[in-house]
Amino acid sequence: MGIEDLRRVYEEHDEALRRDWQRSLPLGDAVLDRWQRAQRLGFGAGTSIYNSALVFEPVEVGADVWIGPFTVIDGSGGGVVIGDGCQLSAGVHVYTHDTVLRTLSGGVAARTEGRVSIGPHTYIGPHSVVAAGVSIGRQCVVGANSLVTVDVPDRTVVAGSPARVVGRVEGEGADVRMVKGPGAGEG
Repeated sequence: MGIEDLRRVYEEHDEALRRDWQRSLPLGDAVLDRWQRAQRLGFGAGTSIYNSALVFEPVEVGADVWIGPFTVIDGSGGGVVIGDGCQLSAGVHVYTHDTVLRTLSGGVAARTEGRVSIGPHTYIGPHSVVAAGVSIGRQCVVGANSLVTVDVPDRTVVAGSPARVVGRVEGEGADVRMVKGPGAGEG
């Protein structure tokens, strides 16, 4: 297959996506199946991951998880575990290591490493970063553009850089809701 053939295939897929779903995606995301990729990576049933997402193993992902475009899941410093029913929005980065002190020390200090876990039914907003060693509980919300550097308890809403508690999740099923604002901290 030559470049012209590839271009034609992409343009056909792009036209169909625009017609059927009102969207236009980069080549890999347009023509490759997100659910098949998740299956090849050993992720849970019903999980999808965009082709533009980067994965550095070890990474374990549960069922019915949506991993958006341009995400980075870097388990190379201790592993990442993502529970069932989570959503990692576009541009989310999850890291299990950093090399800041190694760089500042001229290569003498070791890189910082730590496993990351994200509990079931947690939503991570677009362009958020989860730092090495962080554990995020079940049914949590991380607001867009947040930097999560400390553990987040179950059913907690955090936002900001660094992320701070701004609310909590209450209720179950169809009655679930976020309570935000003054006095809505942990508890």
